Formats: sequence, C-alpha cells, structure tokens
Amino acid sequence: MSKITTNNLITGEILNKICAQISAARASQIADVINQVFPTYGMTDPRVMQAAIAQIAHESGEFSIKSENMNYTTPERIMAVWPSRFKTVADAKPYIKNAQALANRVYGGRMGNNQPNDGYSFRGGGFMQLTGRESYEKYARYKGLSVEQIHEQIKTSDFFAMDSACWEFSIDKALIDEAMTGNFLTITKRINGGLIGWNERQKYFDRAKQFISH
Repeated sequence: MSKITTNNLITGEILNKICAQISAARASQIADVINQVFPTYGMTDPRVMQAAIAQIAHESGEFSIKSENMNYTTPERIMAVWPSRFKTVADAKPYIKNAQALANRVYGGRMGNNQPNDGYSFRGGGFMQLTGRESYEKYARYKGLSVEQIHEQIKTSDFFAMDSACWEFSIDKALIDEAMTGNFLTITKRINGGLIGWNERQKYFDRAKQFISH
C-alpha cells in the first residue's frame, strides 16, 4: 500500500501496479509529476487520487498520449468516429492521413474555435484531452498565461499535460466532491459525456483503490 504524505503521494512502484503497460522508469517520471501537481489542486485525499488517476490513465493510454492523434488511415474509421459528419467513404477519403484538415473539419467552428486552423491547434491535448480554444483559454487564464504560450506545452510537456488534466478534473468539471463520495459513474459521465471505455476505467479504478490508501 502507498503511504500518503505531503511530499510523496505516490511512488513509481505503486503507479506501475496500476498502469502495468508503462516501464518502471516512466512510472517513476509520472509519479514525480503527480507528486508535484496534485497538491496544487487539493487532490491529495486517497479517494480523489484513486478516481483521478484511474480516469487520467485511461484517457491518456497510461500517460503515453498528450496530443490527439488525428492521422487516420481508412475512411471507414473516420466514419465510425464521426458518423454525423462523414456519411460516405467519399466524404471521408480526403481526410485520410491528413490530420490538420481532419481536425479543422470536425472541430472548426465550435468549442470557441473561430480561426481557420483552430480545430487543429486546439485538438485534444494533455493527459485528459482538453479540446477546443474555449477550454484552452479557460485553462490559460487560470494559469495566468496566454493561450499562445500554453497550447503547445499542453501537448508536449508532462507537467502541463498533467496540470491541465488536474485543472479539468478539479476545477473545470468540479469532480473532487464526487470523488470523495466514490461516485465513479458520475465522474466518468462528466469526463466522457457517456460511458465509453467504462470497463477499462473501472479496471484502473479497482487497481487504484487496491494500491492507494491511507
């Protein structure tokens, strides 16, 4: 079991038991970032850590994804992901292996994206896949930075990928109280908009409850 202290919320060894697909070295790196970032958002209670780490681990592919991959190789996959936007193979074909054009097509003109390349610039970023200029700007304001200063860092830096995820969990979606009461179903719906990936999320949550405690 992990011992929760001010300076050592989680160890790489414990994180590796929750996220078995990453290397011990990577688990240690991420544990250091968790220990740095979680306290700044008041996310130190074991119940909050259990829920947050489970959700973030799922959303990020065990902390391997910081930027949404828009590079699709088949029209069928594009149609499956965005069925309302691509009705036929012919509709989807121009966007195969064309990440920038695809992101601008599916995200442009909404979520605060109002400039020609905003869909691509503000595609999913960070360990919780912050999406849309509006969300990036809210986070940037919270950090006291410009969105231009921060939007690439969210997609490349472990610190900002984690920090933006914690901001989304604790502030933007206000999920700390839900985590304290163990309401993992509601947390999932608020993050995902539904229950996509529920079994995987629950798997991480069960592991987190096993290895993170007082």
